[in-house]
This record gives sequence, structure tokens and C-alpha cells, in this order.
Amino acid sequence: MTAEQTVPTPTGSAPTTTGRAAGTTTGSGSGSDRPNHRWIALAVIALAQLMVVLDATIVNIALPSAQADLGFGTDQRQWIVTAYSLAFGSLLLLGGRLGDLFGRKTTFIVGLVGFALASVLGGLADSFGLLVAARALQGVFGALLAPSALGMLTTTFRDPKERGRAFGIFGSIAGSGAAIGLLLGGVLTEYASWRWCLYVNVVFAVLGVIGALVFMAKPPKVERPRIDVAGVLTITAGLVGIVYGFSNAESNGWDAPLTIVMLAAGVLLVAAFVVIETRVAHPLLPLRVVLDRDRGGAFIAIGLVAIGMFGIFLFLTYYLEQTLGFSSLQTGLAFLPMPLSIMVSATQIGGRLLPRVGPKVLIFAGGLVAATGLLLLLRTDVDSTYAGTVLPALIVIGLGMGTIFSSAMNTATTGVARADAGVASATVNTMQQIGGSIGTALLSTIFADVVKDSLSGLSAAPTKLQQAQAVIDGYHVAFGISAGVLVLVALAGGLLINRQSVRLAKLERAASATTGSIPAAAH
Repeated sequence: MTAEQTVPTPTGSAPTTTGRAAGTTTGSGSGSDRPNHRWIALAVIALAQLMVVLDATIVNIALPSAQADLGFGTDQRQWIVTAYSLAFGSLLLLGGRLGDLFGRKTTFIVGLVGFALASVLGGLADSFGLLVAARALQGVFGALLAPSALGMLTTTFRDPKERGRAFGIFGSIAGSGAAIGLLLGGVLTEYASWRWCLYVNVVFAVLGVIGALVFMAKPPKVERPRIDVAGVLTITAGLVGIVYGFSNAESNGWDAPLTIVMLAAGVLLVAAFVVIETRVAHPLLPLRVVLDRDRGGAFIAIGLVAIGMFGIFLFLTYYLEQTLGFSSLQTGLAFLPMPLSIMVSATQIGGRLLPRVGPKVLIFAGGLVAATGLLLLLRTDVDSTYAGTVLPALIVIGLGMGTIFSSAMNTATTGVARADAGVASATVNTMQQIGGSIGTALLSTIFADVVKDSLSGLSAAPTKLQQAQAVIDGYHVAFGISAGVLVLVALAGGLLINRQSVRLAKLERAASATTGSIPAAAH
């Protein structure tokens, strides 16, 4: 078999070439092509993914201390989060395509180094403006790093069983990183300083760079077509509009003029981007990547999961701290059963069963299980206990989430041409980011409205107990809506994923055995 032999792929996918690709080598016996090196490379990739995912929640834990130290107002706190979200969410597709063009190992290392330097800058910040700038830089380099990590995973693991295990591990990190961030942020804030919530990224980055240099293969020389400048400009501006629009809706309401203008402009620019991608020779996001039925269903499921997860982390954190009186550290420890449950289900259920039953069944079942866990949170009350109400729900939610993440991420990147692996991975991250933005705005405003309505119905000034019960009512609505969103995840898996995807494992084995290419999705 030659180093570059083209094999046919299903409708909707570009021809897939065999042999060398970004992030792998063939025949040299070096780098990630060695079996043991592939798994070490996976550990490096997972470490980088963990750094990116936990950064959101770990910084949220640090915000009150940072505010007291730097002296900025409560109304300014939002920009610490928004600066990162805008840069990260708007540049993901460009970051993924740069990895495709210049080599994912290169962009992976650059992303790690840049993220670490931005974290140091944030840790050293002596003003609000410098901290915001550092967070924006974190977002820029995170947008380069995240799709490179998933793209390398996609091109490194080709055997169906290995691929299932690898995505099980990666999915467990993606699903549990936010909870780990709560725990780590609580520890660092309580026993060190809020600045260490940023400095800790340097440890992850140093380990990641060393691992990448030693265990990841040198990317081969590839043809570098011109960057789709028009596509970059329209999608970047469009995503900025959408992310900022949802962020503004959270603080100023859905009827605020700026919210309406930004969301409308964002949607129009994304529509213009789609038109551009159909006409340029070298599109930033080839539409074949998203129009494949299985991948499209997986992308939708991933976006919906991000909406649902927001209800878990934000409002359950509020419940634990404000209602049950937990400290930040106790809250982080309280969430620990969920990432453990995610890891078990992602590796043992999703990772092992995906080659046998396909993503359709697993995403459907995972969505229903996670929704059931959220419905268990409707039993929470002002005098509930953690062990009796929260703990069982977290375990059930984790079992469902882990199954969804490992299956959906694998499906979203299966059958993609090697040249498109980075941008396909970036689409996964973009769906997560947009879903999180929607969840933040939608659930926060609904929660506030429910609390307001509950209190306005009282004839006299509300007592502390009545105020607490009104907040509980808001939590219940948020949990209920999140459960409904996860039912939609199940439907996306059950209705949009191709019925023949149960044959995925057989086709993957055949493709891997004969070509060494990225397996093609069943149709």
C-alpha cells in the first residue's frame, strides 16, 4: 500500500487518503504511530483538553477573590468570562483550519505555550483591564489548542476498538472537566490564591509541550491552500455577534436593543458564511463536514448537551452554596461523584459498546438517563440533604453524560477526510461554546423571572423562608428545562443518526485493516 492511496468514502465526505497524516507517521516507528506512544499521546491530548475545559469553572470560583483584590465592580465581573468566550468561540473554526494547514502538532504546541503565557499574564494582573486582556488571549490560544487536540485524536486512532476506548477517555475529560475545575478552584482559592487558578495552567502546559515534543510524530508536509479570508471574517464576526448577544441577554434582557442587534447580525453573518462556503475553492468549513447525516446529528446533540449541562453546574452550585451552606471547596468535593461517573460510563459503556451497537442507541439512551438524573433534582428543597437528593442525581447524570460525550464526539469526527479533521473538531468545540452561551442566557433569565414571579405573588414582605423557597422554585424550573433539553439530545440521537450506523464497527474494521485511513461513517 502506498503512502497516499485514495479510498472511496460515503456521500458527504471527501476522499480519504491513507498513510501519513497530521499527527501520525507511517513506517518510521517513531512518534505516535508506535502503539504505546499513541496512548501516551492520548494522555497528552487529554491533559490539554482538561486544561481548556476546567478553565471556565476554575476562573468562576476565583472571581470573588479577584474582584476583592483588584477592586472592580460586580457589573464588570461578567467581562472576565465574556472576554474569554468571545475570543474562544469566534476563532475556533479558524484555529481548526490552521491546524489542518500547518500541522496539528505545531498548532497544539503553539496553543499550549500561548495559553500558559496568557495565564501567567492574568495571574500577574494588577488591574481589571489587564486581567480581561489576559482572558481574551487565553481564548485566542484556546481556540488554536482545542481543535488541534481533538483533530490529533481523530487521526491517531483508527482501529475501531482503540478509537472507541480513546474517545471514551477523551469524552470523560470533556464531560468532567468543569466539575474538576470546581474542585481545583476551591482548593487553590482556599489554600493559595485566586492567582493560582491561572498559574496552574502553566503546569498543564509544560507537561503537554514536553509530551508533544517527545511522543507525537512530526507532521508531514502537506499542500497548503490559501486561507478562506472571506469565510474567516464572516464566521468570526458572526460568532462574536451570537456569543455576545447571548451574554448581553443574560445581563440586560432579551429585549435590549444591543441584544437584538448582535443576535440578528450574528445570524445574518453566519448565513452569509454558508453562502460563501458553497462558492470558494478552499472553504474554511467544507459543507460536506456538517451535511453528513450522522455527523450533523452528533453536532446537534453536542450543542444541546452544552445547554443542558449549564443547568447542572450553575444552579446546582448555587443550591449547594446558598441553600445548603457549602464552601467553594465543599462544593467542588460534592461534584466529584459526577466526573467519576462520567469517566466510568464514557470508558466502559460508550467506549466499549459504540463499535457494537453504534451511536444511535447510545446517544438516545444516554440522553434519557441524564434527563432522569436532572428530574431527580426536582426533589431538592430548602431542608434537603446532599446524600439524599443531590448525590444520586449526580451519579445518574454522570452515567448519561459520559455515554453521550464519548459517542457523539466519536461520531462527529468519524469519516472525515484527514485534511478536514481539524475544522471538524473545531465544529465540535464551536457547538459546545454556542450551546453554553445559549444555556447561560436562556436559563439565567428564566430563573430570574420565576423567582420574581414567586415573590411578587406574596401579599406582604417575604420572609427569609419564602425567599429561599422562591429561589428553589427557580432552580426547579431550570432543572426541568435542562431535563427537557437532554430529552432532545436523545431524540437527536434516535432520529437524526442514521439507522444503519449500527454497522459502523464492521465498516471501520474493514477500512482500518485495508487502508489505515480514518474510518468512514456508515450510511
